[in-house]
Amino acid sequence: MERQNRVIPGAQAIARAAHLLRLVTSSGTNGAALHDLAHTAGLTRSTAHRLLSALRAEGLVDRDEESARWMPGPELFLMGTVAAARYDLTPLARDIVRSLAVKTEESAFFSVRRGDETVCLLREEGAFPIRSFVLSEGVRFPLGVASAGIAILAFLPDHDVDAYLDRHPELSEQWGRPHGETALRTRLTETKERGFAINPGLIVEGSWGIGAAVFDRAGRPDWALSLTGVEFRFGPDRMAHLGRTLLAHAHELSARIANARR
Repeated sequence: MERQNRVIPGAQAIARAAHLLRLVTSSGTNGAALHDLAHTAGLTRSTAHRLLSALRAEGLVDRDEESARWMPGPELFLMGTVAAARYDLTPLARDIVRSLAVKTEESAFFSVRRGDETVCLLREEGAFPIRSFVLSEGVRFPLGVASAGIAILAFLPDHDVDAYLDRHPELSEQWGRPHGETALRTRLTETKERGFAINPGLIVEGSWGIGAAVFDRAGRPDWALSLTGVEFRFGPDRMAHLGRTLLAHAHELSARIANARR
């Protein structure tokens, strides 16, 4: 019998291509430049271009001839349409996200966990005229960085948290000292005690966020609802109200998902 840890031929190339594909899809409608994709992926420009060209030949990415920026390809739309039948929960979440935005007047979001990241699926603007634009549909963050990811990571089993931190010693280097292991573990403990996560301007100064995990029937935190806004809107006097409102909506969405998947 083959050893289970035997390296799969071609796995590195597939992993690199998949990483580039995720970077392209998270770049939004404006696409991404080759040098930015190569730098973020830790690849040479020539390697990144070769992999992107292979993905383009399969229709998974496209390249704008005028700007030379790389964008999601048409094949992704077809794949996504098929996958949505099983994985898309946005129809269940849309009115809850809208309600959250209306009741708090802040920008509200629904995010899903994908491996060691969260991906924003829905954004709904609140009525307050000053807004934070840190998060929008398709944007990815590592778990433990944005408030949605902090909330999800906090309610994972301890061994999963330990494994995640072992896999990502680079968090403090890439995102700053507040994202180091000691500080993050403190934040996770506070999140479990409070019930929701607080991100006090750790990504963009002055832009605060709070997040609450959304659970499946087995109690796994696979999604999150979150709110973002300017710092003065998240003071102590208002935070308790925002937290209660967020948790109530997260509980409603968890129940809705559990009932839909019976």
